[in-house]
Amino acid sequence: MVLSVLKVVYRKGIIRMTFLYCLILSILLACKNDYVALPFYNSAEFTAEWIKPNDSNYTSIHTIDTFSLTNQLGHTITKDSLYGNIYIANFFFTSCTSICPKMANNLEWLQDTFAANKDIKLVSFSVNPEEDSVETLNIYGESHNINPFKWYLLTGKRDEIYSLGRKSYFAERELGLKKDSTEFLHTESMLLIDKKGRIRGIYNATEKVDINRVIDDIRTLMKEE
Repeated sequence: MVLSVLKVVYRKGIIRMTFLYCLILSILLACKNDYVALPFYNSAEFTAEWIKPNDSNYTSIHTIDTFSLTNQLGHTITKDSLYGNIYIANFFFTSCTSICPKMANNLEWLQDTFAANKDIKLVSFSVNPEEDSVETLNIYGESHNINPFKWYLLTGKRDEIYSLGRKSYFAERELGLKKDSTEFLHTESMLLIDKKGRIRGIYNATEKVDINRVIDDIRTLMKEE
């Protein structure tokens, strides 16, 4: 009799423990799904915003505008081409002798770090597209050990590139919003863009410490669903 009672108590204890375990696990999973490790940036002010998928403004997060440009192989690259990829965007020109060489060296390191991951891209927009033809970009890419299937050097219409840089990527922050394509776009900024085309970080492409930081942030983004 005593043994039977003990068995019943034991079974009830197991059931309660199992229920409690499942409850705790459900709570933890729910928290994980709501957790946003990196902020979003919705304006040129670059105010960090941690927006969860169940927040009312999640669907209105700023995304990069549509575009259609040409890379160093003569292939058309669009916003849709990059959907599903994490990528770093920056702005340069091939004849630049000031900040661009340092940016190129640092981005080459970034390229090599994620060489085995086809879902990580680099996208460099030429701010001097009149001079940076497909051929010029191809020569530049070869001289900088750029993998054209991983790192896109883009050229196209000046107005489109400058509008993208200033009004979509916010590459010159608030100052850029007051400029048009007659004023030269020259910045050391690089932007981290997630798989859905949203800005998740801004960094200085001339600084090694920022390259290390963006490497960590890319690895964090890779874990996002």
